[in-house]
Order: sequence, then structure tokens, then C-alpha cells
Amino acid sequence: MTLLTEVMDHPLDPGYAEAARSRELGTRTGPTVPTRVVALVLAVALGLVTAIAVKSLRAPSPSVVEARTVLQQQITERQDRADALSRSIARTNAEVDTLQSQALAAQSPSLLATVQDDTVASGAAAVTGPGITVTVADASDAVAADGTVDPDRRVQDSDLQNVVNALFAGGAEAIAINGQRLTSTTAIRSAGSAILVDFVGLASPYHVEAIGDPDALRSAFAASPAADQLKVLGESYGLESSVATEKHLDLEGGGPSTLQHAKPLG
Repeated sequence: MTLLTEVMDHPLDPGYAEAARSRELGTRTGPTVPTRVVALVLAVALGLVTAIAVKSLRAPSPSVVEARTVLQQQITERQDRADALSRSIARTNAEVDTLQSQALAAQSPSLLATVQDDTVASGAAAVTGPGITVTVADASDAVAADGTVDPDRRVQDSDLQNVVNALFAGGAEAIAINGQRLTSTTAIRSAGSAILVDFVGLASPYHVEAIGDPDALRSAFAASPAADQLKVLGESYGLESSVATEKHLDLEGGGPSTLQHAKPLG
């Protein structure tokens, strides 16, 4: 009861009561200059210590940096080896095609013509001719200064699929993306932040080269939903796109496709 009585009779802490009386009498004084200087120095020191602590916590440890360096070296070495093997396969395929053409030219010229037409239609053989190039690139600010990537400001695999479909629908006879020829078994898909065309990683900008009638291709593509989508992506997310007429395009062959289950009729 004594405690309750004290709380009811004196609800204000004595220190607050004394401060209130000092304010009423005008005798209350603010902090002195030395006190303010000390408080400022303590605030600066506390901020400096906090900044150093945050920087040290964000800095990767030496072991992490070393592991990352080793991993990058392994990726580079294996990529170089894969590129060398791809070039070797391409040279071997070219030799096989040459020997096959020489043999058929002597024994069955009509069969040689049929084989050449089929390889061109399937995308296995290199071709040349006029056409257009549709270039699509990530937004200039897709990667922030701190390394953060905004996926909405990067070209997606579906964007390239739409462009390719529109070009084929517009009469394209052969298409390549950054030199990678599209065949009847080509897949355009994503793996993480990379876009793969036949399991080959490509990087922005993406040059989609299409051989065909340049005027017809350009008109058909401009009227396609893919062109409208690129315009919306440019206005909303800053993706860059352009279309150029080409008098001469050289597209490498995609190489022969190995079919496991599909068999010819007859």
C-alpha cells in the first residue's frame, strides 16, 4: 500500500520534477560547448568504427577469393578446350562432306543435288545470300554499379524465340544467332543468366541473321507481334533493338544432326 500511495501521490520521477522546476524558474542550462564537442567526437568515432566493421564483413575472405580464381581458371580452360573440339569437329565434318560430294558427283549427280538441297534445308550446310539482321541487346543499366543484375532489363530466351519464329514465318530460309546456325533440332533456352543455342552460350548483343528476301522479311517482321514486343521491352525496360538490311550474309552450317529415334519412311 505504501508503494501504491507513493505512486499515486508522486507520479512524476524526482529528476523530471526537478527539470520542470528549473525550466519554470529559468535556471535550466543546456549542454556546454565541451560537452557538445565530446558528443560530436564520439558520434564520428562510432560512425567510423561502424563503417570499418561493415567493410570488413563485406570483404570476401582470402580463401573465397582463391577458390573463385581457381574456378574461373577451370572454366576458361574447359571453354577453350570445348572450342578447340568444336573446331576439330567442324573440320572433320567439312572433310566428310567433301569426300561425299566427290563420290556422289562421280556416281550419281542427281543424288548429290538432292543431298545438297536437303542439307541446306535442314541447316547442316553453310549458305549465303541477302537478308536482314535483327539485333537485340540488354539495357545499358542491366548491371548496376554494385554488380546487381536486373533480369527484366536483360534479353530472355523467349525474346529470341519470338524473333526467330517471326523471321521464319516471314519467309526466312536460314537463320543464325551470333554465328550459331539454327537447325531442325536447335533449342533456344536459358541456363541461369546465360542464353544457350544448341548448348552454346551466347552473350548480348544478339545478332539474329536471316537469309531471304530483304524487303519481304523486313515488312513481315515489322508487322509481327515480336516487333511489338521488342518495342514494349524497349520502352519499359530499356532493351535495345534494331533491324538492318543486308545485301550479303554468310551463315555457317550447323553440322549433321544425329537422330536416335526418328527413321525415314519406306
